[in-house]
Amino acid sequence: MEAARRRRRLALAIGNSLRELNSQLSLLNYRVGAQLELRDVDLDCLDLIDRLGPLTPSELARMAGLHPATITGILDRLERGGWIARERDPADRRAVLVRIVRERLPDLLRLYAGMNRSMNEIYAGYDESELEVIADFLSRSAKAGRSATDELSPS
Repeated sequence: MEAARRRRRLALAIGNSLRELNSQLSLLNYRVGAQLELRDVDLDCLDLIDRLGPLTPSELARMAGLHPATITGILDRLERGGWIARERDPADRRAVLVRIVRERLPDLLRLYAGMNRSMNEIYAGYDESELEVIADFLSRSAKAGRSATDELSPS
């Protein structure tokens, strides 16, 4: 009985910490975006392009959960700012691929340096097996988030 109560308290604490982390990362992204004159959604799309790109605009729209017309406006802003480049797909010359402009990344990384430093200090406090558990938890949590998002997506 006591073990079950402790487990519920720990699960609640984890959930609350994830909610607080979400709030703090949202605020950090907002402040980074404000300094770079980028909207939150611009940063989200830039992150997707960086992690998964190059992407077609329709792939980006699907992954970001945005309407293709909305993606066009975002890509126009990112291109004007020198953050992304649109190029012809070498495999299909009719298609366009969007890639990140690597030369701009230091501008972004500079603003996230404090968070990255703090995260490195946190990682240093865990051994390899603990980091494996944390990585698994976060990976499974992200997958759960994708599934919940997909369930709410319009068909």
